Amino acid sequence: MAVTVNIKLPGRTLTGFLHAQNRAADWGWQGLLAYGCQSLVMVVDPKTCQTIQALDKHKTPVVKVKWARENYHHDLAAPYSLRLASGDTSGKIIVWDVANGTPRCEIQEFTKPVQDINWLWSQEVCHDLLLAVHPPNYIVLWNADTGTKLWKKSYAENILSFSFDPFEPSNLAMLTSEGIVFVHDFSVSKPPPSAGRKVYISSPNASPVSHKPQPSGARKALHRMKTLITDEKPSTEMAPLTECLQMEYLPSHRGHLLLLYSRELLVLDLEVSQTVAMIAIEKSGVPFLQAFPCRQRDAFYCLHENGCITLRLRRSNLCVGQVQAVGDDADGDAFPEFLYDLRCQSDPIRVTKTVKPIALACCPVGENSLALLVSDGRLLLWDLKASPAAPNNQLTSMPRDAAYRKAFDISLDNMVVPCLQFSDEQQRTVNHQEISLKFLLSGLLSSLPSPPFILRMCPPLTTKNLHQYQPLLAIGTTNGSVLVYHLTSGLLYKEFSIHTCDVKGIEWVSLTTFLSYASSASNNQGLVRNELQLVDLPTGRSMPFRGDRGVDEPPIEMLKISQLKQYIIVVFRDKPMELWDLHSGSILREMTKSFPNVSALEWSPSHNLRSLRRKQLAAREAMVRHTSMAEGELGNHEASMLSLLQEAESKAEVGQNVLAREHFVFTDPSGLIYHFTVEGTGVKEGARIPPDVSMGSISSIAWKGDTLVLGDVDGNLNFWDLKAKLSRGIPTHRGWVRKLRFAPGKGNSRLLVLYNDGVEIWDSKEVRMVSSLRAGRTVPWRISDGDWSSSDKAVLACDDDDGCIRVMDTTLRGSTFHMQEQELTDAIWCPYLLQPKIALALKVFLQHQPCDQQYTLDFSTVWYHEGEDVTKPVQEHLDVLSNEHKSLFLDPEFTFLQRLLLTARLFGDESELHFWTISAFYLQHYAVMHCGEGGAQFKQNLQTVMHSGSLDTCYDLLCENSFYQKWQLERAGLQEGKRTTFTHTRQCADKLLLLGQMDRAVQLLLETGADSPGYYCDSLKACLVTTLPASGPSQSTIKLVATNMIASGKLEAEGVQLLCLINKAADACRYLQTYGHWNEAVWLAKVRLIESERSDVLRRWAEQLCSSNVNQKPRALLVLLSLGAFDRVVTALHGMRYFDRAAQFLDACLKYGALEVTSSNRSWVESVFAEYARYLQGLGLNQVAEHYMHRTEKEDCCHQEDSTQKLHEPHEELTE
Repeated sequence: MAVTVNIKLPGRTLTGFLHAQNRAADWGWQGLLAYGCQSLVMVVDPKTCQTIQALDKHKTPVVKVKWARENYHHDLAAPYSLRLASGDTSGKIIVWDVANGTPRCEIQEFTKPVQDINWLWSQEVCHDLLLAVHPPNYIVLWNADTGTKLWKKSYAENILSFSFDPFEPSNLAMLTSEGIVFVHDFSVSKPPPSAGRKVYISSPNASPVSHKPQPSGARKALHRMKTLITDEKPSTEMAPLTECLQMEYLPSHRGHLLLLYSRELLVLDLEVSQTVAMIAIEKSGVPFLQAFPCRQRDAFYCLHENGCITLRLRRSNLCVGQVQAVGDDADGDAFPEFLYDLRCQSDPIRVTKTVKPIALACCPVGENSLALLVSDGRLLLWDLKASPAAPNNQLTSMPRDAAYRKAFDISLDNMVVPCLQFSDEQQRTVNHQEISLKFLLSGLLSSLPSPPFILRMCPPLTTKNLHQYQPLLAIGTTNGSVLVYHLTSGLLYKEFSIHTCDVKGIEWVSLTTFLSYASSASNNQGLVRNELQLVDLPTGRSMPFRGDRGVDEPPIEMLKISQLKQYIIVVFRDKPMELWDLHSGSILREMTKSFPNVSALEWSPSHNLRSLRRKQLAAREAMVRHTSMAEGELGNHEASMLSLLQEAESKAEVGQNVLAREHFVFTDPSGLIYHFTVEGTGVKEGARIPPDVSMGSISSIAWKGDTLVLGDVDGNLNFWDLKAKLSRGIPTHRGWVRKLRFAPGKGNSRLLVLYNDGVEIWDSKEVRMVSSLRAGRTVPWRISDGDWSSSDKAVLACDDDDGCIRVMDTTLRGSTFHMQEQELTDAIWCPYLLQPKIALALKVFLQHQPCDQQYTLDFSTVWYHEGEDVTKPVQEHLDVLSNEHKSLFLDPEFTFLQRLLLTARLFGDESELHFWTISAFYLQHYAVMHCGEGGAQFKQNLQTVMHSGSLDTCYDLLCENSFYQKWQLERAGLQEGKRTTFTHTRQCADKLLLLGQMDRAVQLLLETGADSPGYYCDSLKACLVTTLPASGPSQSTIKLVATNMIASGKLEAEGVQLLCLINKAADACRYLQTYGHWNEAVWLAKVRLIESERSDVLRRWAEQLCSSNVNQKPRALLVLLSLGAFDRVVTALHGMRYFDRAAQFLDACLKYGALEVTSSNRSWVESVFAEYARYLQGLGLNQVAEHYMHRTEKEDCCHQEDSTQKLHEPHEELTE
């Protein structure tokens, strides 16, 4: 007998349909996708469409999953790690170490379903803070590393969800059952002291109250938009807020909020509490289900109820008329349009009662890949692709730079131009019609059909089939199909639709062939149609094994194949069994009607094959002796014996009717045990063993070696030691023993026992239970079938409440595993799975090219100091890179900053991606302002590479100043056009005064009606504005009045306005900063002050962000970057111990002329590079470390050659 070789299979879960409450899916910065399936948290690699982890500590359905943010600096002290939070319907929150498959902490204080969870995005203080909403009205801040509750706050309304303001960490919006609660004093150290500002929202389907005649058609929709948010509770005629499907801050615009209804998507400007945009679905259209607001561009991905995904992109302001009359014709209201165009859409799915779209997730790194989760468990992966609309058209929006063109589809901001463009050069960029966008289906992860399932694992791995073996699991389904899964990868290997009714059983004939049987529904006489099919995996050929038999007969109860795969026994319910020759496919014997009914049957592992082989060997030896002796020397008797042996051997070699003798035992319903011997066509009955008085009706038998185990309908197990002729009965009191199965492997005595309420694993040698799993106690699901997938792994099929198939170890504690254990079919790119030192070494290798003047992705040819422990995993990840990424890294025209940006994208490093994006823009901005005669050509190249002349609106206060001023003027015009009440009109007038738009402000002030309480004040203010500029004494009076107003608490609306009227905006900014209104001060400085005054305000803001009570130093770095204070940025990075980023940024500044090495700063530069060199030596990268140790010497040489030419030549293009 061949010795079985153990194969290491990881724990795995094959998922099926989702639970009704599984609506959780999240795509993290780590590049992995997580979603809830029943009580499991599944982790998928979207690029290769492989399931790489299944987390199963939850006992109830998972309702929320959220990846941790990566918005902090990574080094050996804070490495890349896979952290994931999940919440279930029982109120439990688990924070996972996904790589190891173990919980970092478990949080359980409440018993109701978790409503919402999210990680704090501002992670300077702590990386492990998690905010959760627990019903009915609690928000709790948890330390997700220790499970400690930091604080808890309750509110008056039931909280449904919440959203953090992506621009201000102290702002939080909560969607409640009646309205929205805005919290502006959120803090990590203590719960919000106030109850927040509560506003009410009337549904767009409600009829607003108005004294004017209501317009119709499109005007009615726009009029409805104007009366959405109010501080007063809506009347009972209004539709309830529960119709609101989603509420979320827009990451692309400060102060904007998204509200999603089934037929309308609304964008609210929170400054004026009005809707500024609406995407409406017509009556014949498909309603919305979910929306994903993009950060990189002002766009939305929308999921519809038919599974279709649409991309709606804001129309460029160059393509929209500046004003358009809206409202009543008599009013003549005018305002700029804020429109979203449908740019592309995916194909819908086939929706049925049980198949519906559940959730949409988008990649946060590129925002050009999406995942659609379907209720039947399928996962569809879509990629957004861009191409020229006209092949022969020279598109200015398509980059001309070769390196940039290769990376055109790398992210959404590379594919789509910004919607806001103001300069003359930007007007020459083409509009969106010249770029064609489309969705491409890039992956599909299939799922299991509806349970119950029939499981059968292929024959085990042995030394004989070592090179051909594949761990294949055959799964029979209720729709007549047999699915074959590869358990190493967890992917569907093949699917066979071979039956017309439920599959009842499967038996493997060989590694590539199996038998499956099915029985139709019974007729009035209790007879069915049996189908027994023989399937060949390589060819997919299926043939009926029993020929025309099977019509109108009792159903097949079981199928048993002998140990040597020679015979097969087909057992029927109320009909004698049949014995078949498996090789020829012919029936050997059909038992007589007097043959006892079979309740359980098993073949013996013993046979006479060895004796037959010995006889064949003896025959060969005799033939050898015969050839060496003369025929005359043999007697007649010896000659006749020799001829018989030759005939027997020839028959054995060709397989003609020579079959080994095998045995089987079975029991009848009374418990009587029968022993039969099968040899050729002969069936001989052996001994009969009377039933054990302690056993009931035998339901299952298992036989391995000298051990025979019987299980009955009462849950009793009887272990027989055939060699010692001993038996031992064990009552388990668990009811019907449905299946007994020994684990494969010589000497492996583990036994799988399947009950109605669970499963147990026994050690048959010691006759003791090893582990147990009971439905309703240890797990929430029931088990319908089970088998061994390897010598130490059991595979279990769960019933209708779960629908999954789990591969578990002998402890039966779960199917979670360490991700390093598994061998995936396709290697994946995930540096988070590497050890911290190896991941950082890979990062440095990609950032610093070329090495030794050679562009290469062969790690072994560059680094020699750490050996194979580092070289092998790094090279494996380098080989996984796509061809597009490889070509970019090997392109000599791909610049240093572009490499830093691309590496940050590949690592999903949110902090580095934002830092290098802003650094690249302002280094280029500096180069444009100081490049002399080559400025025009460099500026043209800059816009080709940048795709626009400025940072987009998602960077808000960090945007370039001229762009920011024009953007705020356009926003003020849009708010002016949306005003409907006196309060909104006054807010618009106040903002126009701060922006310096005096004429427009006076016009709004004069619109105040005489019956309004503010008529007198507005009239006086209009008169004051028109008399400016004032003389010296009057300016002093105005300044004195403004100072008194500020001292009395009237800061923004009165005091700051008066100072701005007399051109004292710098003083107004100082007052705002003194009273803690930092954002308002910076906004005013950017729209009103000259460069020197504006820089002072922003520097004070940066110092305030670095203070101990605020502690937002990374944010302060970005502010310093926007000021062009590059030397202070390097100093701050070095002081924060960001040695790698400090040296890389200093290197970029020296390379592009923003800084120079002089005698005064030489020691400072040397210290920055020296610290980075020590950092690299700690990673084992001595070659790069040596380069930076001599970096200042090389700078001196370059500077001595030509210190002036560097600033007057066009620099290389920087951004990705």
